[in-house]
Amino acid sequence: MATAAWQQARPPIKTVPMPAPSAAQTISIGDALAQVRANLRANPALALHQAQMVREAVPQLAEAHRLEARALIALGRGDEARQAELAAISASIHDSELMEAGAALAANDLPRAEPILRNRLKAVPHDVAAIRMLAEIAGRLGRYRDAENLLRRAVELAPAFHAARSNLATVLHRQNRTEEALAELDVLMAQDADNPTHFNLKAAALGRIGEYEEATALYRAVLDQVPEQPKVWMSQGHVLKTLGQRDESIAAYREAIRIAPHLGEAWWSLANMKTVRFTDADLAAMEGALGEARLSIEDRFHLEFALGKAEEDRIADDPRRAEKAFGHYLRANATRRQLLDHDPDEIHQQVARHKALFTRGFIESRAGQGHDAPDPIFILGMPRAGSTLIEQILSSHSIVEGTMELPDIPALAARVGREGGGYPRALADLDADAIAAIGRDYIARTRVQRKSEKPLFIDKLPNNWVHTGFIHLILPNAKIIDARRHPLDCCFSNFKQHFARGQSFSYDLADMGRYYADYVDLMAHFDAVMPGRVIRVIHEEMVEDQETVTRRLLDALGLPFEEACLRFWENDRAVRTASSEQVRRPINRDGVDQWKRFDPWLGELRAALGDVLDAYPAAPSR
Repeated sequence: MATAAWQQARPPIKTVPMPAPSAAQTISIGDALAQVRANLRANPALALHQAQMVREAVPQLAEAHRLEARALIALGRGDEARQAELAAISASIHDSELMEAGAALAANDLPRAEPILRNRLKAVPHDVAAIRMLAEIAGRLGRYRDAENLLRRAVELAPAFHAARSNLATVLHRQNRTEEALAELDVLMAQDADNPTHFNLKAAALGRIGEYEEATALYRAVLDQVPEQPKVWMSQGHVLKTLGQRDESIAAYREAIRIAPHLGEAWWSLANMKTVRFTDADLAAMEGALGEARLSIEDRFHLEFALGKAEEDRIADDPRRAEKAFGHYLRANATRRQLLDHDPDEIHQQVARHKALFTRGFIESRAGQGHDAPDPIFILGMPRAGSTLIEQILSSHSIVEGTMELPDIPALAARVGREGGGYPRALADLDADAIAAIGRDYIARTRVQRKSEKPLFIDKLPNNWVHTGFIHLILPNAKIIDARRHPLDCCFSNFKQHFARGQSFSYDLADMGRYYADYVDLMAHFDAVMPGRVIRVIHEEMVEDQETVTRRLLDALGLPFEEACLRFWENDRAVRTASSEQVRRPINRDGVDQWKRFDPWLGELRAALGDVLDAYPAAPSR
């Protein structure tokens, strides 16, 4: 079989002498490979000899290495088989098809790359390099299950293919299956102990489940071995910031910038401390980096966000800086928005589906169902609405543990949708046992995030507002807090913020206003169909009278008052949100009415908010 898959780099040798059962013969490379395949099962020793002869004649022919590996596996020579498979992967770089697919991937031209790779795998099902590349496409499209299946196949065929195993750990990590990711990373580190990349990946995974001390120790091990790694310094800075080690975090970000002055994310990480004020030299350095023609799009929007913060910090000295700051924010958001696929109508329709399903009758008919655990306290609402402050106050209580923004409710909702033909409609078809099982699954999934014996814990993923009905259904004894902030302050605070992932609504003022209005609409619906179920905390009221609002909140949660909740900034717990530095200080009015300096440019936002803005803090009457 002489297909394009075997004509790698058009080798000058077209024929090869091959041993046959009777006598040697000279045949074409395609026929030689066909003979190897034919002999793999019946006579693997002969197949091995034949594959080696083809490989010696055409060293860059990846299929010859692959067939040699399969013959070695059949003969029980696993170590040699692994080396042969790795040699096949190395030879693949000379393959014209994979080179074309690789060029398409580098250009992010996935529609061109995918059919090349699928056709390749039809012809060569065991080509692990092609399998890994196809998995990369699935990962970029967010099809993590598909990527996982492909990568598992790759490491099954080539257990020593470290890049594929590393990708598998990353894909598992992105599915919030961190313990499985850590298991793959342990295999990887056992196979390839001197590679600092694996330490870096493991540190990131450990940080995801709150093992920050171990994570920072691994980052230090990497940096001791290979110190000129700006992104590792930046990751170390993230962990140190989470741990409240402010000066060490700033130093790590500064080291990343020293090594890579154009690394926009490192500049933004400094800006995202919220309490760091850039110097004039910093401003000049960022503007200089922004002027580089070959700057990547990611570096560009990160720099624009950071420059917006630097200019905003100077408005008090020169009000004319407001227009310049807004210009940076506008360009940052527009650039980031180009990379995202956000449809505001989708959120609006999702809200409509939840309102249609979660009627008073539906909720009352399922009373007494769900898992009875009282452990979770959900804090939800808009990002940048004061949820971290509420979490810090509550986690200062002796029986409440703060965790992080947990991904488990959206993951469980997605699973319900996949298995039942659409979410939330599929919830109507679940019986009491199934509903309770989902609640138990949530408690089990989040166990890894709980580091103490405290009976209550906080899940503060803001976007859970759209799952309020789902949460009530599966965990009827959980508490739900809606953290709400003035629409203009909240939305503009989001507009100034770059989120590592998610929050795709936040990069356009009109999208943001619509999202806020949809959120208020759905929460008003739940106020009507299950009165008193959701506890609302208005941010401005908390700022004006912390003690009164805190006492009221604790009472609503059924918790006794504790003085430590009023001195929340003394709590040394790890905080992993943009507000981590702000909640390590007493409450202040720094974040109140910041939108007013930018009011001339907020017309689109006002229009999208509509009567939600006028009715705040109440919801508009419908």
